[in-house]
Order: sequence, then C-alpha cells, then structure tokens
Amino acid sequence: MNFQNILVEENNQITKITINRPLQLNALNKETIKELNSAFLQAEESQNTGVIILTGSGEKAFVAGADIKEFADFSVSQGKDLAASGQKLLFDLVENLSKPVIAAINGFALGGGLELAMSSHIRICSENAKMGLPEVSLGVIPGYGGTQRLAQLVGKGKANEMVFTAQMISASEALNWGLVNAVYPLENLLTEAENLANKILKNSPLAISSAIKAINAGFHCKVDGFEVEIEEFGACFGTKDFSEGTNAFLEKRKAQFRSL
Repeated sequence: MNFQNILVEENNQITKITINRPLQLNALNKETIKELNSAFLQAEESQNTGVIILTGSGEKAFVAGADIKEFADFSVSQGKDLAASGQKLLFDLVENLSKPVIAAINGFALGGGLELAMSSHIRICSENAKMGLPEVSLGVIPGYGGTQRLAQLVGKGKANEMVFTAQMISASEALNWGLVNAVYPLENLLTEAENLANKILKNSPLAISSAIKAINAGFHCKVDGFEVEIEEFGACFGTKDFSEGTNAFLEKRKAQFRSL
C-alpha cells in the first residue's frame, strides 16, 4: 500500500514504521492516524514481522502533537467522537497488538505523540528528546489515553504534575520517572531499537503474544489480570512453541521458533 504520511520498511522480521511529516514535526492528523492503523494491521498480519519499531522522520521530533487546526472549532459531541475514534483506530490498537511495538522517540513527543509512545509496549529515546502533555494550555485534556497510561507508567503524582503544568520533561527525567526504558545518543537510537528487537526475536512469538495480553489485563479495572495470566499460561502448553522450547532446553540446543 502507498502511504502519503508514513514510511514502512520490512527487514529481517522487523517492520519499521516512520511518521513522515517533517515540515509539521510529524504531527498527527486524521489521515496519518488512518495510515498508521493500516500499517500496524498489516504488520500484525504479516508472517515476516516479529517486532515493530515506530519512530519519526528527521532529528527534531517523534510526533510533536496533534494537528490542532483540524479540531479547533469542534463541538462537544465532535470532541468526544475525535477521542473515541482515535483511541480505537490507533492507540488502543497499538497497545493490544500481539507483536511488540518499540517506540524510538527521536526528539519531541508531545500531546498525541507522547500518547502514541505510551501506547507502545517499550519506549526508548534519544538524548535530545522532550516529552509532555501540554493540552491544558489549550483548554482541553489529553484525549488519546494520556491521562490513563501516564499515571500507569509514572504514578499518579508525577502524572498530575506533567498534565497540570503542561511542562515538558527531558530524556533524563523521563528515564528517572520510568517513562522510558533507556536513553541513547540520537545517532545510535535506531540501532539500539533494532538490537532490542533482535533480542525479542530470539524468543517464542506465541508466548510473547500471551504475555502482552496478560500484562495489559492487569491495568484494566474490570479484568482479573491473574485469571488472564492463568488462561494464557495454560494456552501456551498447547502450542508448537512450547514443544520446541522445552525440547530445545532438554536437548541443550537453541530453540528455533517459526510461529510468526
């Protein structure tokens, strides 16, 4: 599929999705959200994809926010529809993909950009990265899951501080707060993302899919995460990956998983 606002590369079981609107600092608009939805669904279904890396084009921004001019004159009902459709099409989709998504944050990740990074399963960033949820400075709040995922990641107090002040935090602060897993020089960021992806690719994709479901379940108030873990743990025993993994261990060889 030809995209106007994103680039998609597939290589060695890694699919890299790059948001490519450099003149707009990769800001999210409706069309970009739709294209990302399509790209993530394609990667999810691809037998050649085990891990997805998400990043932004250029050296300034991962995603510098939403395209404000698209909703500046929205009504209450239109605002609710914007948040609901965006969460369904992209942010919840990313969080619940069966394949791990690594956000490689290469600069500004603000508003919807930080919300997209927080939807990803793992976040790493460059030393020049700046992160924040500035929505209250516009008279609105984060609407793509930011109030929920930020508190889950950094705790209620820090989330309140970031949202209420609308201030950006640095890469080192994001690391100290637990918002990102690691910080690297910008020139090394994508290499480190690929190194992390290759570590993941050594393991059972079926088990990783089950782990994503179980971990996510613990953050839903209407779901018993322990019960989901039990179900997914048991389901693993019926997979070819379990047979291969245990046999490889007993035979003292490396497992060869082929179940993408």
